[in-house]
Amino acid sequence: MAQVTEGSRGEARGLRRGSLSLWEAVGISIALMAPSMAANINPQGTVGLVGRAVPLAFVFATVGILLVSYTFVRLCQIYHHAGSVFGFVGATLGPRVGVLAGWSLMGTYTFYACVTSAAAGIFGATFLDEVGIWNNHPGWSEFMFAFIALAGAFALASFPAHRAARILLSIEGITVLLIIVVATVVLAKIIGGGAPGDQGFTLKVFSPPTGSGIGDVFKGAVFGFLSFAGFEAAATLGEETREPRRAIPRAILGVAIFGGIYFVYVTSVEMMGFGTDAKGVAAFGSSGSLLGDLGSRYMTSSVGDIITLGTAISAFGCTLACVVGATRILFALSRDGLGTSALGSVRSQTGEPVRALAVVTLTSAAITLICRIFFTSAAFDVFVWSGVIGTLILLVAYVLATLGAMRMLWFRGRARVPRWQMIIPIAALLVLLATLYYNVDPDAAKATRWNYYTAGIWVIAGAILVLVLPGLAARVGAGLARHEGLTDSSAGD
Repeated sequence: MAQVTEGSRGEARGLRRGSLSLWEAVGISIALMAPSMAANINPQGTVGLVGRAVPLAFVFATVGILLVSYTFVRLCQIYHHAGSVFGFVGATLGPRVGVLAGWSLMGTYTFYACVTSAAAGIFGATFLDEVGIWNNHPGWSEFMFAFIALAGAFALASFPAHRAARILLSIEGITVLLIIVVATVVLAKIIGGGAPGDQGFTLKVFSPPTGSGIGDVFKGAVFGFLSFAGFEAAATLGEETREPRRAIPRAILGVAIFGGIYFVYVTSVEMMGFGTDAKGVAAFGSSGSLLGDLGSRYMTSSVGDIITLGTAISAFGCTLACVVGATRILFALSRDGLGTSALGSVRSQTGEPVRALAVVTLTSAAITLICRIFFTSAAFDVFVWSGVIGTLILLVAYVLATLGAMRMLWFRGRARVPRWQMIIPIAALLVLLATLYYNVDPDAAKATRWNYYTAGIWVIAGAILVLVLPGLAARVGAGLARHEGLTDSSAGD
């Protein structure tokens, strides 16, 4: 483990290197992706757009993510940096573009902390309702649990990352296993003719209903990307993981493949379990816990209650992973030249960037509080709005990372990999740009348009920062050169 340089008042300047294993890196990615929470609520954001074809939207998202994973695998085989795309893009496209990419991914994780804490509040209150502890809970209770989740995430993230990663992986693993078991039982009953509402097996879940087109599928795919978001989170632990150039690419690719199989399978069973007719689609959209309701309906109420509780815990785990990911990026940006150096230091006793952690957590709490006071009394609205905003910003970060990988692999000296593989990042760009194009709808409802405005404001604010701050490119370039040799003399500013 590398020595850390002590600063004033118990601070240090470096993360604890080599302290995490491959499985702990996998844990942070799975926890941020939160497959149990995602499968239990994200499809409801899609059903209003594509009806019964929710699984088809997730197929589109799976293809896009697998293509994007090529970018992260190739970059992580060469670089490892706490700032993830900040370091990668900074090394390949130049410091200014790197800061914009890091700023974008930090924004995604910050808004996703709002998404996941809201989900923790929704499922936590739903569980108490289902077991009779707090019947007909008021809307404010979901916000209360959301703020408790953010406070708990701050407390846990203040400890060394390997402890949090172990907690996250164990919680998520148990819940995902239970969901797979329930989904398999539901599918067996559907195929065997034992479904409670005579639902039948059908492949119509992969075809849009009349009136829905390819644009609607791409719009619905946003919630698919939301479900996968975080598959790349292991990249933020590159400086703390043993053998990072081998472990991090394996973690990222493995989580992406698992997520694709899992989400398409589970959403297909969910849709068939509720039914593909109008009544089933409506019940799907109004469910308080998709898999909890299916578990209660197809098995026993206790199974549904356990899934709902597990999903609430999973959502909290995802909140923890979100603040950890955003904190690492803010730490790296500050350490390498953007903003105050105080946010680029760690506490010597724990090796954690606690000041950066406090900024991220308070920002997420402030976003949620502003939404509650001025815009809505429903936590689900915060979930949807923050999810759309975070995902649109995420797509920008993915585009920049993909362009950086293409430059590194084929347009900087001798090609590092066969040229025919260029088709993979090109296809990834097409999917990402198509998703952005179809989701920025000027005729959308006012609330939806504000999602676009907020995402645009965040990205534009990052662009302004990199353009107006004096000496930023030089400072960031020097910082990247100091950490893992992340520099490219030909990249320019």
